[in-house]
Amino acid sequence: MDMFCNQCEQTAKGTACTVAGICGKTPEVSALQDLLLHTVKGISLYAHEGRKKGVGDPEVNEFTVQAVFSTLTNVDFDPQRFEQLIRQGVKLRNQIKDKVQKAGGKTDFTDPSAAFTPPADLDGLIKQGQDMGLIIDREADDDIQSLQLILVFGIKGVAAYADHARVLGQEDDRVFAFIHEGLAALTNKEIPLQEWVNMVLKCGEVNLITLELLDKANTDTFGHPVPTEVPLGHKKGKCILVSGHDLKDMYDLLEQTKNKDISIYTHGEMLPAHGYPKLKKHKHLYGHFGTAWQNQKKEFPEFPGSILMTTNCIQKPQESYLDNTFSTGLVGWPGVTHVENGKFDQVIEKAQQKPGFASDEDNGTVMVGFGRSALFGVSDKIIDLVKRGSIKHFFLVAGCDGAKPGRNYFTEFVQKVPKDAVVLTLACGKFRFFDLDMGEIEGIPRLIDIGQCNDAYSAIQIALALAQAFECDVNDLPLSMVLSWYEQKAVAILLTLLHLGIKNIRLGPSLPAFISPNVLDVLVQNFAIKPVTTADEDLSAILQNA
Repeated sequence: MDMFCNQCEQTAKGTACTVAGICGKTPEVSALQDLLLHTVKGISLYAHEGRKKGVGDPEVNEFTVQAVFSTLTNVDFDPQRFEQLIRQGVKLRNQIKDKVQKAGGKTDFTDPSAAFTPPADLDGLIKQGQDMGLIIDREADDDIQSLQLILVFGIKGVAAYADHARVLGQEDDRVFAFIHEGLAALTNKEIPLQEWVNMVLKCGEVNLITLELLDKANTDTFGHPVPTEVPLGHKKGKCILVSGHDLKDMYDLLEQTKNKDISIYTHGEMLPAHGYPKLKKHKHLYGHFGTAWQNQKKEFPEFPGSILMTTNCIQKPQESYLDNTFSTGLVGWPGVTHVENGKFDQVIEKAQQKPGFASDEDNGTVMVGFGRSALFGVSDKIIDLVKRGSIKHFFLVAGCDGAKPGRNYFTEFVQKVPKDAVVLTLACGKFRFFDLDMGEIEGIPRLIDIGQCNDAYSAIQIALALAQAFECDVNDLPLSMVLSWYEQKAVAILLTLLHLGIKNIRLGPSLPAFISPNVLDVLVQNFAIKPVTTADEDLSAILQNA
């Protein structure tokens, strides 16, 4: 069975995975993901039409973001769960169609996604998904196909952030409406190229709304992050390792492990959890163990407890870990037990059965918790340091990480940043350099961890606040952005930066395979996007133009 997937940075040969996913995705799962997206495209046709008639459906909105989110890189590779989603989606498609029809809206859509009937068995679904393939218009010219892919992958990122926010009670119908509008537009062969460009930039605008929702959801629920020192070693005793992004799952697990003599460790993008007041008050939230990409051979370091995977940002665990690995939320892997409704009894029981750490180990510490609230608290000092010339430049070195060679560029870049410069970072890309001892500039750390990729709103607000303080445009600040990308949330964030008019972004380690030469030329001409070269060349060019 063949497949075609080019949505992530490590796609095979820089073009597309056609035999099996580099990430571990099988052709069967790829076909089911394509079919699920077709299902959501059909839902979107009716949902978009329904809004014109004042018809909405909260159940459809929730399903839309969850279904789209599940197709992101490294989220769900479980065929049975995709079968359930597809069948649920078809029911919801018919449900919203009936509502629109009763309201007098258009329902006679001819696109196959509007009326397909799923086969009775999984093999039939896989074949149907393979026949349907990508949800874009494969008869359109290369540039329109490229823009449609950018839109679809941007929408995937928006859906992920929207679902994170929704779980914590924050929603905005503008987000759901855009996702439905964008996916429904894929059925219209008459949309000209410039309108697709506009739609892509609108995706960035809507993602900014979504990131603000998520920021509010996190800070209202868990408090604004505060600077916090986090141990990188471990202490003797039973343990659970939590990876991914979901702070609610972390909170629920902390509550359920009170007084059980189990230490909770973070992994990958859960590191920023230590900075949130409502999470850090739990004293058994002890430290951080391993990085998002410990090395290129295995995802986890040897861990003598149970492992909980929340949302994405994680590779498939090696076979030896399947028995003590659990997933939650949208995450699904064959062989991994899925925990429903935040009930972590199985995770806790497994941790109690495992040996735990036999002794203490001190591997130093890192600092987290420098969200916008913390930095705004010292903004006067930072502004003064800039005016006095003590801080000459800021670098935002951020993004998501992967295992493909070439990512040591970001480590080398940060190591070579001048002593009078500050590095801001967020997302799992920071694990290339997060434990470097870069010192301080008159009490201000030279390496400032803003948080998860989910905290991109903080980084944007910090940049806008600096621009306001210096009465200039963001592009005129002594601020340079060097971004790594791996999956679709990074695409959504990039589109947000473009929507804000931010220029001269350096992007790497390689450019997306789904951007056509002409579309790339538009990005270069309008936004001066540049591929990374070498750390020395890029630093020299940045500082010469500063």
